Amino acid sequence: MSSSLIIGQYIPTDSVVHRLDPRSKIAIIFFYVVIVFFANSVMSYGVLALFAVGSAILSKVPLSYIMKGLKPVWFLIIFTFFLHIFVTRDGAVAFSIFGWDVYWEGLIQGGAISLRFFLLILVTSLLTLTTTPIEITDAIEELLGPLKKVKFPVHELALMMSISLRFIPTLMQETEKISKAQASRGVDLRTGSFKDRMKAVVPLLVPLFVSAFKRAEELAMAMEARGYQGGEGRTKLRELSIGKSDVMLYIVFVLLIIALFLTRS
Repeated sequence: MSSSLIIGQYIPTDSVVHRLDPRSKIAIIFFYVVIVFFANSVMSYGVLALFAVGSAILSKVPLSYIMKGLKPVWFLIIFTFFLHIFVTRDGAVAFSIFGWDVYWEGLIQGGAISLRFFLLILVTSLLTLTTTPIEITDAIEELLGPLKKVKFPVHELALMMSISLRFIPTLMQETEKISKAQASRGVDLRTGSFKDRMKAVVPLLVPLFVSAFKRAEELAMAMEARGYQGGEGRTKLRELSIGKSDVMLYIVFVLLIIALFLTRS
């Protein structure tokens, strides 16, 4: 289970994507999420897909690992595709399945929404795969820095987000360990009726919540023992800086936006 989830996992490789400033990566991903909704043609989706796949290749993270990590969301992508096929009733009839007419508009909308969903998951996953939790924390704190003037707890928010991302793989590993321990004791989570499987989940959730609260308490005690009192007066071991690679990234992204709007139908 833990090996099939890439959210929150960091893969250390020596790539140009890893060396980018985390603020640049967060900003580019944010605007990519925005512009992906402007695509409305095969060419525009192709431009967006080229950027996403190219970024994944440049990150030097194996594409097979990324595809395997996206396995939990494949169900949602496929479900979204078939939902549009059987719900949308516009346009000409493409073909029929067991007497149910499938329309071209449903195929087009289903493919577009599914591809859009896939690109969003792929690009956002690259952030955690190529950026350490500490770098994400520092970047978020820098980007939200102006909010400090209105007494917004920027440092605390960035810290909570970083801790959440960091503990996703840990909790998944804990879930896998507990499920195997319960299976060795005769608990069957895969067969039986829906009601029986829901009852079997209880012995899994209780120790998982206990373990999560225990880890949270240990983390809080460790932070207190080290004198943590928030972001006031704290210094950073590594200062963030914008380099030539970041400037090239912004130029490429601007060209991507231009190409996207030129290829829209």
